[in-house]
Amino acid sequence: MPGPVPAPPARPTLLFVHGWAFDASVWTTLRAELDDWPQAVFDAGYFGPEQEAHVSGPVIAIGHSLGALRLLRQLPQACLGLVSINGFPRFAAAPGFDEGVPARMLDRMIKRLSADPAAVLRDFRQRCGAASPFGAPRVEPLGRDLHALRDDDRRAALAALPVPLLALAGVEDPIVPAPMTRALFAGRPSGELCWRERGGHLLPVSDAPWCAARIRAFVSRVAPQA
Repeated sequence: MPGPVPAPPARPTLLFVHGWAFDASVWTTLRAELDDWPQAVFDAGYFGPEQEAHVSGPVIAIGHSLGALRLLRQLPQACLGLVSINGFPRFAAAPGFDEGVPARMLDRMIKRLSADPAAVLRDFRQRCGAASPFGAPRVEPLGRDLHALRDDDRRAALAALPVPLLALAGVEDPIVPAPMTRALFAGRPSGELCWRERGGHLLPVSDAPWCAARIRAFVSRVAPQA
């Protein structure tokens, strides 16, 4: 008698991690494009309680903007691949990294945040191309992560990344300009960085089908049996 048929490999869970000044809802359109995959979402708590994402089994980690930096601090267990959308391993300029945002700009945002957080968020989100309303800001997590944007540096983690990478970037991104992205991802293997012509900083919203197609192709490469 033939033995039992082995169970198929578990499908990876898509773990979504948003960027600064947004929340988990920034993923709504892209998640709908990928709704045939298991999903989990992290929320940093900028407008309500922080929401950790507890995932078991294989994971494809997907970070937008600061979310990619957050994931580079520590990849989830059983991570099969990292997708960075409008992301970076460092945001502020530093020695040898003149393409970064001047630290003084972030210092001004940090100072203004305690006095008028709604104005800081509104200005930043408008620069991103988002005009949607948002909830009451929670200054502590917003300030903590502004300091991370100014100070955190995960370029070494990117260089030593133990899993495959897919980086999606917008040619016309006003927050993470193309020269910054090119400098940060220089030296990565060919094919890891994909450009969206006329794309801005909110590719998961403005270009969700384009992002989804590339994420599907990426998953098929890193988890072909799933």
